[in-house]
Amino acid sequence: MALEITDSNFEELVMKSDKPVVVDFWAEWCGPCRMIGPIIVELGHEYDGKAVVGKVDVDANPEICAKYGIRNIPTVLFFKGGEIVDKQIGAAPKTKFVEKLNALL
Repeated sequence: MALEITDSNFEELVMKSDKPVVVDFWAEWCGPCRMIGPIIVELGHEYDGKAVVGKVDVDANPEICAKYGIRNIPTVLFFKGGEIVDKQIGAAPKTKFVEKLNALL
């Protein structure tokens, strides 16, 4: 499952995590976001206990989006130790997300 990450819980769930974190910035009206949505949810299940996987609704959480300069969605950021270490902008196959996440484990 993918956690709902918001402006108010971002610090706790992402910045203070001792595990790698995958954050999908998305919106309900975004077609490519809906394409990768199920992939993000699958990653949440498959990496449960090994990584934190979450989603940020860009329309409801403007602070995080502004902080990280999110202009295109979907944008998936990969964090480790509170720092962005990788990213994927636009839709991509599941193998691409798995490859990037495995590199952080």
